[in-house]
Parts: sequence; structure tokens; C-alpha cells
Amino acid sequence: MIRRPPRSTLSSSSAASDVYKRQIPRNVYCLIPQAIDQDPYFRLTRDIAPRLGFLKPALIHSKFFPGLAGSGGKMSSSVAAANTTAIFLTDTEKQIKDKINKHAFSGGGATKEEQLELGAFAPVDVPVQWLSFFLEDDIALADIQQEYSLGRIMTGQVKKQLIEILKDIVLGHQKARENVSDANIAQFCAVRDMSRPEWSQ
Repeated sequence: MIRRPPRSTLSSSSAASDVYKRQIPRNVYCLIPQAIDQDPYFRLTRDIAPRLGFLKPALIHSKFFPGLAGSGGKMSSSVAAANTTAIFLTDTEKQIKDKINKHAFSGGGATKEEQLELGAFAPVDVPVQWLSFFLEDDIALADIQQEYSLGRIMTGQVKKQLIEILKDIVLGHQKARENVSDANIAQFCAVRDMSRPEWSQ
């Protein structure tokens, strides 16, 4: 008997019987976005799927998003820890600023003099890592990394740029959320029949 891990179960169309109401197809592709720590489960799934009559799922690997405290692991989902390791979409401007300034791990020098002399170690600097996700201008990001590493800009300047970007994202989300109605939510959550006539032939 072949037993699949629970994580793998949803990668087959038979797990979506409420969506495929007329007939559950076996020739539907599944795309799984995942972090690298989930890879063993879905490699196993890709090996087993053809034996069960399903197509192999396709995988997209994403990077770990580091918590503010550093890249030692994933961002914590616990509320207590998240107050110092995460930015919430419900945070105020002040909360965003305080969290970045107080809790974002810095790769810069311990003093201004040390930063000017030695520069920063950008690969471990959380504001730089977060900018690699949120700053859309790759040239500007490379310039920040270089100038910061050479000690030409201070930690506070890097954090300030990140704060401004995060404020725009979070406040933009909050404004858009205010316009979401109950009807929008009901429409989004509605179960729609995705079956196709040709699948019943």
C-alpha cells in the first residue's frame, strides 16, 4: 500500500471534489509554490503520482523570508515572537518604524567610526535582505549594497529606505482593504464548478 504524506494529498485533483463536481479529472496539472524545506515531500509525490494515475505536480521553490532578528530561521508565526520579528499588514506607521529601527538585525559597524572604517557585512543585514524582496530597482539595490559595504552610508539610512517602502506597501494594503465588501468576500470564497464537459467523455 502506498501512503502519501498529508502535505502531498492536496496536489492531486481528487482532493478537490467540491470544485470538480461533475467528474474528477486525472489530467490536471498542479503547481506547488513552496520553500525548500518542503521539497522532500513533493519529490516523493512526483515519484508516486504516475503510479496513482495522476500527473506529476510542478514545483516552484521560494526563498526563506528572514525575520527581523536575523536569518537563523523562518519568520515566527507566534504573536509574541512576531512583535519583534515580523511586520504585520495591520501595523501602523509608528509600529513599522519602531520594529525596523529597534529589532532589524544589522550587519553594519557597531559605531559610526567602525562603519566608516570597515563598512557593513551586507549579506547578514536584515534591512538589505528585505530590500532585496521589496525594492523593485535592482540597480538601486546593488548600489545600496555596495555603498553600505564600503562604509559610505550608515545603517540608519538603509533602515530609513526600507521603512518608507514598507509603509507604502502596508498603508496601501490597508486602504485597499477598506474598500472590500462582504459581497466581494462571498464572491472570492464561493466554490465554483471547474469541471469541463470533455472530462465526462
